[in-house]
Amino acid sequence: MEDLRIGIIGFGARGTLSRHAHTPGEGSRVTVVVDPSERGREDARARFGDEVAYVASVDELLAEHEVDAVMILAPDFAHAGIALQTLGAGIPTFTEKPMAIRVEDTDAMLQLAMEKRTRLFVGHNMRHMPVIRQLKAIVDSGRIGRVRAIWCRHFVGAGGDFYFKDWHAERARATSLLLQKGAHDIDVIHWLAGGYTRRVSGIGDLAVYGDISDRRDNSDRRMWDWFDAETWPPTEQKELNPTIDVEDISMLNMTLDNGVLASYEQCHFTPDYWRNYTVIGDAGRIENMGDGGGDQIHIWESRKGGPGSPDSVEVIDRGDGGHGGADPNLVGEFLRFVREGGATDVSVIAAREAVATGVYGAESIRHGGVPYDIPEVPAEVRAYFDGGQA
Repeated sequence: MEDLRIGIIGFGARGTLSRHAHTPGEGSRVTVVVDPSERGREDARARFGDEVAYVASVDELLAEHEVDAVMILAPDFAHAGIALQTLGAGIPTFTEKPMAIRVEDTDAMLQLAMEKRTRLFVGHNMRHMPVIRQLKAIVDSGRIGRVRAIWCRHFVGAGGDFYFKDWHAERARATSLLLQKGAHDIDVIHWLAGGYTRRVSGIGDLAVYGDISDRRDNSDRRMWDWFDAETWPPTEQKELNPTIDVEDISMLNMTLDNGVLASYEQCHFTPDYWRNYTVIGDAGRIENMGDGGGDQIHIWESRKGGPGSPDSVEVIDRGDGGHGGADPNLVGEFLRFVREGGATDVSVIAAREAVATGVYGAESIRHGGVPYDIPEVPAEVRAYFDGGQA
C-alpha cells in the first residue's frame, strides 16, 4: 500500500494535528505544507524536515504539487474559501471545525462536494473523545430510556488568553464563539440526542473583556507567546485584541427536530476549564463529572430524594494522544475515508447543523432573544452525505 500524499494548509495553532498524517511507510505522509507566513513555514519545516515542500499559497499547491488529500488547518474564516478551491480541484478535503463561519458557506461546500463527487470531512474530534463516546454508548444502550433533554455547560477558564487576544474576538472573522467553541458542543448535543436543532433562541453579553482597555495588535505573535496561566482574575488580562465584539458569555435554548429540548451555556471567564453534559431520559439520567481520563460519568436509574449517590459510575478511559486520543483517531478516520469512502463517525451534515445553530443562536442573542428557525439541508443533499458520499 503506497502512502497517501497529504497537503497541509495552515500551520498555526492546530498545525500539530498534521503529525498524525505523517507516518511515512505506514500509509500516509505529508508532502507539502502551505502557510502564508514565513513563521508558519519554518515551524512546519522544523517538524517535517527538508523532504517536504513549503509554499505560501493554495494556488501554488494546486499548480505545482500532486496530493491525494488535503487537511485545512487554517483559521476559521479561511476554511470555506480554501475548501471550495480544493473540492473544486477534486481533492479529498479535511477541514477543521467549525466547517465555516457562515451558513451559506457551509451549504456551498456541501453542494460543490456533491457536484464534484469529492470527499469532504470535517474535523469534529470530540466524537472521538472517550468521555463523549462513553456517554453515547450509554445513551444507545437504552439504560436511561428515550432521551428527552440535554444540558451542556462549558466553563472556558482560559477564554481570555485563547479567544480575546486575536481574530477570535472579532465578529467579522469568527461570527461568534458559539462557532469556534460552541460548534463542538452543539455537535455533541445533536449526536447524543439523535436529532438537529430546528429552533434556537439565546441571551448573552460581552460582560468582562469589553471593559478592559489594555489592547495590543498581536498579529505578530501566537497564542502560546502570550498565554499566562497565572493571570487571575480575568479583569487583570492585558494586551487584548484591539477589536472585541463577540460575547464572552452565551446561553442557548434549542428545540430539536425529534422533540428533544437542549440548552447550551458557555462562559469565558470561569476559574475552571471543562465541559459538563447532562442527558435526561425517561428512565434515568447521566452526567459527566470531569471530561478527562480517570474522571467519572454518573448514572442514575432509580428514584431518589435529594442529590443522592448515583446508581453506578463509569470511569472515563484514558486515551493516547491529543484530546484524550481523539486527534489521532480523527485523522486515522479521515485517512481511511480518503482510501475507502463510506460511513464515518463524524458527519458533514452534522457539522453544517452545528454551524447553523451557532450562527442563528448568535443572531438571537444580538436581537433580544428572538427565536430563529434554522433552515434544513435539502433532502437529496442530506441523503448523499449521510449515505457515505457514495
